[in-house]
Amino acid sequence: MTQFIAEEFMNRSSKKKRSKWKVFGYSLLGIIVVAIAAVGFAYYQLQPKNHFKNIPVVNANAGTTEQKTQPSNSTGTNFNLLIMGSDARPGQKIGHTDSMLLAHVDLDKNQINAVSIPRDTRVHLDGYGYTKLTSVQYILQANKGPKQGMEGAVKAISDFTGVPINYYVETNFDGLQSMIDTLGGINMYVPTDVKIGNKVVTAGSHFLDGKTVLSLSRERHSLANGDYGRQQLQLEALKGIAKQALNPSNVAKMPSLVNSVSKYMVGTNMSTSDMVSLGLAMKDFDPNKQLKYKQLTGVGRTMYDDILKANNSEIIIDPEQLKSTIAKYFNS
Repeated sequence: MTQFIAEEFMNRSSKKKRSKWKVFGYSLLGIIVVAIAAVGFAYYQLQPKNHFKNIPVVNANAGTTEQKTQPSNSTGTNFNLLIMGSDARPGQKIGHTDSMLLAHVDLDKNQINAVSIPRDTRVHLDGYGYTKLTSVQYILQANKGPKQGMEGAVKAISDFTGVPINYYVETNFDGLQSMIDTLGGINMYVPTDVKIGNKVVTAGSHFLDGKTVLSLSRERHSLANGDYGRQQLQLEALKGIAKQALNPSNVAKMPSLVNSVSKYMVGTNMSTSDMVSLGLAMKDFDPNKQLKYKQLTGVGRTMYDDILKANNSEIIIDPEQLKSTIAKYFNS
């Protein structure tokens, strides 16, 4: 009898253990299923055509950086992105906008149209008068603070071009060097011989480190066409970075690349998910085939600068050239 009771107890105990392990197993399976579903849903949400549905518009006068609206040329799969380079050094809170590239991203056609704007373009700044575009951010940051100054510069570019700007990203030039070094260097096409100090980088394709690319991107005095030549060099640098970053062999370097970008990011209204989704959109992007590029050009004149209270060398953009360029590149 005692043996029977003992055996019955052992059987019940074993059943309880199996029952507990079943509950645990089912619970674990449930967690895994939910996790997989969540990852799948997140991946679905981050797909560019799903993610870029509510497009913000930068409006510095609205008291907020974003309004969830969709202008006529931003249909959910098309948006305008402003990329700016600042001359601010790490630790500095204010700086000049040293380079400006306004891009129309068409996710349906997997096409990017980009227009470079000369840094010395003459613009009118509300409340201040006429000045160079490069000075707008500096004066507004000095008077209103870093973020307001940056958004004011974005709005000034939007007002000048007539293009609603949905996203903006600004980095300093040290970030350029860091990105390239993280990638282990890039292949870059140099359109013409460029003198950097005592060194000459000859025309053609070169595999370059971050320091050399940074020097090329900053150079303009030795170039026959000055700032326009520098804009072309900056574009070639960005194309080289894009090609190298999208190379499957560099997938493992993405966390380090993101870290290097964020370290030198001056400011942006893009979230991490925005950047990830844009990265997914660009995974098969070929800059040589899917990028159309235009430089705005103008006439250099000595004009009175209302901020400097003195004459200054500025670039006057022909209004008809501006109008036709915007119509061609930003109305998909």
